[in-house]
Amino acid sequence: QGQLVESGGGSVQPGGSLRLSCAASGSIFRIATMGWYRQTSGNQREKVATITAPGSTWYTDSVKDRFTISRDNAENMVYLQMNSLKPEDTAVYYCNLGVDPSRASWGQGTQVTVSS
Repeated sequence: QGQLVESGGGSVQPGGSLRLSCAASGSIFRIATMGWYRQTSGNQREKVATITAPGSTWYTDSVKDRFTISRDNAENMVYLQMNSLKPEDTAVYYCNLGVDPSRASWGQGTQVTVSS
């Protein structure tokens, strides 16, 4: 089923930026639509953005115009550039298949904390 390793999280002040990276190893990810998700304590995982293999993107309304998802198919990497961060963006961020993520195992995620 492959492996997903997220990195790049951290603590920033409101208005700051972070760039998350996801290394996706395994053939299941190679030409699949990939996505970024986030989860806060006690809540369900929320899909934040997706990107198809050719590069078409989708964003949930709360992050439109602030987050940008991208991918490097040759390197099997998926990225999430997060700008103008808000406290409500605080969560653990995960990458996985953009459609039916239950087909793959979740990684450990990366913590993003936005606080003054």
